[in-house]
Amino acid sequence: MQKNFSAAFTDSKPHYELLDGLRGVAALMVMWFHVFEAFATSPIDQKVNHGYMAVDFFFILSGFVIGYAYDDRWGKRMTVKDFFKRRLIRLHPMVIVGAVLGVVAFCIQGCVKWDGTAVPLAFVGIALLLNLFLLPVVPGTSADVRGNNEMYPLNGPSWSLFFEYIGNLLYGLFIHRLGTKVLAVLVGAAGIGLAAFAIGNLSGFGHIGVGWSMIDHNLIGGFLRMFFSMSAGLLMSRLFKPMKIRGAFWICSAAVVVLLAMPHVGGAEGLWLNGIYDSLCILLLFPLLVYMAASGKTTDRVTSRVCKFLGDISYPLYIVHYPFMYLYYAWVWKNGLTFQETIPAVAALFVGSILVAYLFLKIYDEPVRRWLSGRFVSGGKGKRS
Repeated sequence: MQKNFSAAFTDSKPHYELLDGLRGVAALMVMWFHVFEAFATSPIDQKVNHGYMAVDFFFILSGFVIGYAYDDRWGKRMTVKDFFKRRLIRLHPMVIVGAVLGVVAFCIQGCVKWDGTAVPLAFVGIALLLNLFLLPVVPGTSADVRGNNEMYPLNGPSWSLFFEYIGNLLYGLFIHRLGTKVLAVLVGAAGIGLAAFAIGNLSGFGHIGVGWSMIDHNLIGGFLRMFFSMSAGLLMSRLFKPMKIRGAFWICSAAVVVLLAMPHVGGAEGLWLNGIYDSLCILLLFPLLVYMAASGKTTDRVTSRVCKFLGDISYPLYIVHYPFMYLYYAWVWKNGLTFQETIPAVAALFVGSILVAYLFLKIYDEPVRRWLSGRFVSGGKGKRS
C-alpha cells in the first residue's frame, strides 16, 4: 500500500485533503483484511475479501498526486536526481522502521519458520539487510526466513513499496516526458493486460492479489498492477477538471469500504467472475473515486481533521501493522482460536497499530524527513515532498 502513500506537496499548489483521507481509509481496510487472513482457508472464503485491491487504489492515488505535484517542475526547477532524492526521503525512512519491527517480531516468535524449523541468526540478518535496502528475497533461499515465499518475509507489505519505487524510477526517467496521448495508449494497453491477468485466472484464485512473491506469475501481475494504476493516476492528473460534489469524502469513503469488503464473487466454480469484479474496480471505479475525491473539498472542521489524521497515519500504519499481525497469526494458529475468541486482542491490535503509527510519524518520520530535506534537497528544509 501504499505508497502508494505518495503524498507530495509544493509551495504554491493547493492540497488535496480528501485524497489523504481516502488513503487512510484504504490503509485501515488493509489492516482488517490482514486480521481476517488468520481465519481464511483460501482467498475465496476470506472476510474483507478484496482488501488486497487497496494497493491498486494506493497506486492510482500515487500517480495522481505525483503528476499533480511534479509534472510541471521538470527542467530548471527539478532534475531527475532531485526527484529521486525527494521520493527516497518521503518513503524510505519508514521502510527502515518496518524492517526493524519485522526482525523484532520474528525474534519474539523464536526465529522459526511457519512450519517450526529454526532459522539461524545469520539468515535473519541477511533478510533484514535485504529489507532495509528494499531488495526482494528469492523464494527458497536462506533469507526466506518464514518459508512462505514472501519477497519481504520480515514485513510482507513492503512488496508494494518495491513496485512503488520502480514506478517512481519509470516516471522520473521517461514517463514524465511522454505526451498525454502516448500515456493514454500505455494506460489502455496496461489495462487490457491487467484485465486479461485477472479474468484469465493467472493468480489461481480469480483475483489480482499478486505481487507479494516472486513465484509463479506474481511479478508479472505486480508490474501490471503498478504500471496501470500509477499511469492512470498520472493521466487523470493531466486531464483533471474538477466537478462539484457535496460530501465527496464520506461518499467515496463508503464506496471504498464496500468495494474492498465485498465477498469473493463467483466462488470456486466461477473464478473468472471475480476477475471481472477486480478489473471493474481497478480500471473504472477506483479512478472514478479518486477523481470525485480530488473534485471535492472539506467544508467543516470535523471532515478536515479526519482527513488530515487519516492521511498522516496512512503510510506509517501500512508499514508498521504487519509485524504485529505475524505475532497475532502465530498466537491464533498455535492455540486454534476463532475470531470471536480474539476480539479483545483484535481491538487492541487495531488501536495499538494506529497509536504506534502515529508515534513513529511524530517522533521519527516527520523529523527525519525534515532533516533529510534540509540537508539534501534544495529549498526543502521543513517541507514535505
